[in-house]
Amino acid sequence: MFKGFYDLSSAMLTQTRNLDVVGNNMSNTATVGYKADRYADTTFDEVMRSQIGNKQKNPQELGTTTSYITALDEVYTDHSQGALQSTGLPLDFGLEGNGYFAIQTDAGRVYTRNGSFMLDDQGYLALAGQGRVLGRNGQQIYLGTDKINASADGTISTEAGQVLGQLGIFTFADPAQDLQKTGEGMFTATGQPQLATDTVVHHKMIERANTDLVQQMTEMITCQRALQSASQLSKMYDQIMSKTATELGRV
Repeated sequence: MFKGFYDLSSAMLTQTRNLDVVGNNMSNTATVGYKADRYADTTFDEVMRSQIGNKQKNPQELGTTTSYITALDEVYTDHSQGALQSTGLPLDFGLEGNGYFAIQTDAGRVYTRNGSFMLDDQGYLALAGQGRVLGRNGQQIYLGTDKINASADGTISTEAGQVLGQLGIFTFADPAQDLQKTGEGMFTATGQPQLATDTVVHHKMIERANTDLVQQMTEMITCQRALQSASQLSKMYDQIMSKTATELGRV
């Protein structure tokens, strides 16, 4: 009976956490360059097996008892490509392939797929609310005008052909390990960035969030139903235990 309570409580906690992740994804559907989070869980006994053993943490059997109690494994970020959307705006840039823009903020350098840029009050290319965009040489890019053209390698020039700079596009060996999300579509690097060689820059376009709103809504409904079912079963267990305790008290 107590095992049932534990399993149901675990299920409710798991679905609540998953709802938080799904809700955050849905709220950022319109965020340029946003990368969706995914929730992964595992059973409690699997967690225990992964923590015991020798230095290599070789899994060992804990017995024949089966547990369906789940525990948080990780919330990981899906770095897959989002759809490109034409905007016609001269300071918008979308990336096709692996690669991230580098932004110099007050707190340090961050990386993003959000290419919806602007000119700051001094004429530098910047990302609103974050900082200035960095070029391939690591320097800030001064434009002074939005009357520009841009090539597929990120080179920015005036309409007369004068080169103003080149966007710095950086890649990571394993984005899931080398990038840590710090905000909606923003990452700090925990690994070593490399200059991209095969990322295509699309001028006057942006990359949309890689979240599927319909899929997220379906997942949210599924989680809500699972949470409601676990809650109702938990109440039934409580009623049964209360009745059992009352009947035993009469004996």
